[in-house]
Formats: sequence, C-alpha cells, structure tokens
Amino acid sequence: MTTVVPPWTYTLQLPHDPRAPGIARATLRAVLGTYGLGELTPTAELLAGELLNNAHCHTDGPYVLRLRSSSPEGIRVAVWDSNPEIPPGFGEDARAFDRQPPGTAEGGRGLHIVRACADSWGSYPVGAGRTGKLLWAEVTPSSPWRGPGPCES
Repeated sequence: MTTVVPPWTYTLQLPHDPRAPGIARATLRAVLGTYGLGELTPTAELLAGELLNNAHCHTDGPYVLRLRSSSPEGIRVAVWDSNPEIPPGFGEDARAFDRQPPGTAEGGRGLHIVRACADSWGSYPVGAGRTGKLLWAEVTPSSPWRGPGPCES
C-alpha cells in the first residue's frame, strides 16, 4: 500500500549570525531525513548553503530558510532576506546570464553553482515597498548534481 504524504512546508527564521547557515543546513538534513528524501540531501544542502551565504553576505538583518515539497519526490529550497536587489541570473535575465567571475576571484560563484545544480531556480520581490527578495531553487532525484564532485551543467 502506498502512503500519500501531504504537502509540507518548514520555515526557519535566522539571525544575522555567521553560525546561522550551518544551523539551517542541519535543519534541512533533519527535515529531508524525516520525509525519506535523504538522497536529495547533498544537492539540497549545497543549494541552501549558497543561498543562505548570499543572504548573510548581502544583508545586515535576519533571513529566513523555507523548505517545502514541490512534488512527491522533490523540494523547493528558498531564502528570504531584506535586500530587495535580485542578483544577476535570478531575475528576468536568469537564462541569459552567463558572466563568470575571474579565475582569481575569491567570491562570486555561489549563484552560478545554484544555477548549475538545481532543476529550476528563480526569485520574487517581497513586499509592496520592495522590502526584500526570495531566491529559490528546486531539486529532484534527477537533478544535475548527484553528490560529491563537480556539478554538470
């Protein structure tokens, strides 16, 4: 007999603290384990880590991790923060964006990693006064990245 799992959502509010992304990733692992989605953990944790680090680096305030079922076997990882600026590659130019950071740059690769490893991704402005943004990425068992090693795009 097949068990039907109703759609679910978890929201974790995080302070602007350098330990917050690690706490959020541990929470993500626990949630995915609870729903029997452990095979998605490496990719989902990578996506969440990149989105959380982006929020931590580009805001001074709190941010939020939201996890929800997106299909019977997939999840959506989303991060809200108070900076209304949607980064290049996550707005309407998402598919056309192709700028890579210089090879010697110490940053600027995180959102490229998200785009390479997720099944789909995007963003939404939040609030009437553009009080923030939500960046999201979806992952399923057929996602491009299946564990340790480079993403295939």
